[in-house]
Amino acid sequence: MNRITALSFFLLLIVIQSCAQESSYNFSKPNEKIVLPEILHEISGLTMIDQNSFACVQDEVGTVFFYNMETKKIVRQINFEKEGDYEAITEVGDDLYILRSDGQLTKLEKYESENFKIETYDTKVPAKDNEGLCYDAANNRLLIGCKSKLDIAPENRDLRAIYGFDLKTATLSTKPVFEFDVAEMKAFAEASGIKMPYKIKKNGEKKAGSIKFNMSAIAIHPLSRKLYLISAKDHLLFVFDQNGKPEYVELLDQKLFNKAEGITFLANGDLLITNEGQDHKPTLLRFKMKEK
Repeated sequence: MNRITALSFFLLLIVIQSCAQESSYNFSKPNEKIVLPEILHEISGLTMIDQNSFACVQDEVGTVFFYNMETKKIVRQINFEKEGDYEAITEVGDDLYILRSDGQLTKLEKYESENFKIETYDTKVPAKDNEGLCYDAANNRLLIGCKSKLDIAPENRDLRAIYGFDLKTATLSTKPVFEFDVAEMKAFAEASGIKMPYKIKKNGEKKAGSIKFNMSAIAIHPLSRKLYLISAKDHLLFVFDQNGKPEYVELLDQKLFNKAEGITFLANGDLLITNEGQDHKPTLLRFKMKEK
């Protein structure tokens, strides 16, 4: 099957599928909005610690911040490195894993202990810029989402990938766990009724909005096991089934989601998304799962 025919077939399938899909959340109306401390202006990833607290990183310093959502305060900090472009964090049992943009993983073993240990892993993920990280408990691995194109071949410039990091062997999967074609994601968004905003060129001309599909955050839903993925540059949130097939896409309101770079879930299915401050204050948005 040639590429054009394959894309047309894919488009037909997603038109049929998208008609029956709806979001489990009302993304236009968060149930709670928290303005975060200025030290988290560059917040780039978060993970739940308990029902009221999360750990997070920001992409300028090697520090983990622990934030309590009830008291609205940072209650603890762990300094593990002076500087670095740290983009994501996830909890695995008693340990925390932090992703640097170049693919390096830092493990804080038994992070709640005063004598926690620090280990680093050069994952050799084949992309220069990586921002997605989450724990895939069902397969005892971490998922690492590549924001940029893969370095393995020029013809793959329109492919985006998620790799698996096996926690038992501390090795990266040789092939992607999930692979996404930008053209297919654009077709899915259009079939779902998404109209990307026009962009104004320097000469004043309007240019139809395109999709870059640069993933900035990923998370697995604790109940459905579906994969949630945010492309901050596009202001899009995608939902995929366990096989990586797209099921839903949402165009996020730029006023609420100025730069969404963190996503995580509570055990009951509530969804948390964080936004970098940019010209405003950093925020955390909470969305309760709809009752069926």
